[in-house]
Amino acid sequence: MQGLEIRVRGQVQGVGFRPFVWQLAQAHGVRGMVCNDAHGVLIHATGGDLPAFQAALSDRPPALARVDAVEARPYTFDAAPEGFAIAPSRGQGAETRVTPDAATCPACLAEIRAPGRRQGYAFTNCTHCGPRFTILQRLPYDRGQTTMAPFAMCDACRAEYENPADRRFHAQPIACPACGPRLWLEVDAAEQRGDPIAGAAQVLASGGIVAIKGLGGFHLACDATNEAAVKTLRTRKRRPAKPFALMARADDLPDFCAPTPADLALMRDAAAPIVLVRGTGALPDAVAPGMNRLGVMLPYTPLHHLLLDAVERPLVMTSGNLSGEPQVIGNAEAREKLSAFADAFVMHDRAIARRLDDSVERAEPPMVLRRARGRVPGTLPLPPGFEDAPQIVAYGGQMKAAICLIKNGQALLGHHLGELDEALTWEAFVQADRDYAALFDHRPEIAACDLHPDFRATQHAQTTGLSVARVQHHHAHLAACLGENGWPLDGGPVAGIILDGSGLGPDGTVWGGEVLLGDYRDFTRCASLTPAPLIGGDRAQADPWRNALVRLDAAGLGDAAERLFPDAPLALARQAAAAGLNAPLSSSAGRLFDAVAACLGLCPMGQSFEGEAAMRLEALAEQALGETGYGFAVTQRELDPAPVFRAILADLDDGTAPARIAARFHAGLAQTFADAARKLVERREARAVALSGGCFQNALLLEQVTAALGDIPVLTHRLTPANDGGLALGQALVAAARHIAPPESG
Repeated sequence: MQGLEIRVRGQVQGVGFRPFVWQLAQAHGVRGMVCNDAHGVLIHATGGDLPAFQAALSDRPPALARVDAVEARPYTFDAAPEGFAIAPSRGQGAETRVTPDAATCPACLAEIRAPGRRQGYAFTNCTHCGPRFTILQRLPYDRGQTTMAPFAMCDACRAEYENPADRRFHAQPIACPACGPRLWLEVDAAEQRGDPIAGAAQVLASGGIVAIKGLGGFHLACDATNEAAVKTLRTRKRRPAKPFALMARADDLPDFCAPTPADLALMRDAAAPIVLVRGTGALPDAVAPGMNRLGVMLPYTPLHHLLLDAVERPLVMTSGNLSGEPQVIGNAEAREKLSAFADAFVMHDRAIARRLDDSVERAEPPMVLRRARGRVPGTLPLPPGFEDAPQIVAYGGQMKAAICLIKNGQALLGHHLGELDEALTWEAFVQADRDYAALFDHRPEIAACDLHPDFRATQHAQTTGLSVARVQHHHAHLAACLGENGWPLDGGPVAGIILDGSGLGPDGTVWGGEVLLGDYRDFTRCASLTPAPLIGGDRAQADPWRNALVRLDAAGLGDAAERLFPDAPLALARQAAAAGLNAPLSSSAGRLFDAVAACLGLCPMGQSFEGEAAMRLEALAEQALGETGYGFAVTQRELDPAPVFRAILADLDDGTAPARIAARFHAGLAQTFADAARKLVERREARAVALSGGCFQNALLLEQVTAALGDIPVLTHRLTPANDGGLALGQALVAAARHIAPPESG
């Protein structure tokens, strides 16, 4: 019997796609079968209205599905099929996409709140929600290949699982209290009797701290309205100022923040990221000291919903880890490492296959700051021209490490790992490299990495035995922005405004405030901030006064430094700078932000976390929008901020409000870099402007640069981080482009 073999490619496993196909077959009178395999979903179909059936496959797929392609060819059946069947999965390997973890759907949420066998059950899920990547051990995505394998389904769950008309048909994590994972509360390593949710809520309400096992690891939680509890958590975790993330029910958000419709839509996305929203000042300042925005997420598992219903107030929900280490994921590990922080533990017995932090995003302008749970392992299509790209692995930089794979026309940018100078983060990086390669059957020809020889990721690339492509840091930022925006391989050069902390330049100096002219293959540095010494090397990032000192001295304002930083060892610092002793020259925009912040008294003697001074400066500037920017001294290739510091000191002497000074700095920096990039477009050397680098996490700066560019096409990051978390994507694209067609300069 003649029919069709239909191949559906994309994010089509673990999302209810096979029952969707079964239902379409019933509606269109089609017979045959559907199954999962290593390439996606395979369908053999005959009879009925085949054209309509085929068209419907990509018309309205399940909510979590992403259909990349529907391909059909003639197929001959050995025997005429009777009805339409859902067949067992076929083969190993990974040519298909894996679905990220998804927040609890409305149907499951209603189920845990209503009488029935899953009322109050913390592991309720269906094909439209629940864990995916955090429980997956191998492909294809079947229960036996996940950490749900030890839990044998009861008869009631089995009946749902095998019923094509049920929303739990082939929902691999399906469970109920009779057969699924179990939740319990521990205090002093002893399991407590009674309802673990009620017990945890009581600890939280009394000001205690609870370690909670979630999808991708443990969180540390406390009552966000209780100032003493928040301060206790800060003291125990030795985290003096870095903002805490919050979790709250949607109905409780107006009590402490002012989300826009776009903020709410992003919070309610299946990925359920932490979203930066404007606070109202109702919560203790200790939640996010000095910040005007809060990082807020809605509950995204049944456990979270049940707990928030019980406490009826927002909770701090921060990563459960020792300082600098990856998030804890195992029960024994949690008892060992978090007992000094937590008064109680909410445990369960479903293993976590891989650790995933919460994603962090902004709705307006759209921006991903940390790509993790809910977004990974989502893929991006390669831009036109990359069809012949080989399989490539890229290892990113030293900070905000993430791995990127290129295969079959897709780029998979992996999850946030952290800073590789931490031993356990390095172990997690090496494990992730093995994990991604095995899970996605990845066999790269090329390993891409940063130019910096001392980066651990660069050294790792050189041990792979693959051909190594070393990519300049800021060229990788540029390429990542181009790739996310689908800029064709032969789309022509763009002007890249790349503003970040630091990256090794090909001239041996430390770059960080650049205007580049380039494409995927090559680039030219057209303008940059006038360099200044980084006194103490890495210490310059930790101590903003060091950056202020060199900028003030360069502006002829050495006396002001004595007045502003009387407790700093200025004489020794100047000696080191003059001798070039551990004081490399740098054009870093990040350090320029630190210098201005220090002049305004924002943590001048030390930052407690990366970016603290710049984040405080942005929050301050937002109080005085509309200011005219300070002017830079602009030459053909340098953008000198010396006049900016002279203007800042004059304004300080005149008693100008710090908020107005911060706003003038932002406006002047934005206009100066926009003007430099605009010239390249006006001379028709560039066709658009791309904005990348960690400084563009600053929404105010991003908006002001975009506005200053006017009607010039502007490319920005939306789905991938502008910071070093997106670096591996750019490295992979540069390596691919050079493999396909090497640059003329070689």
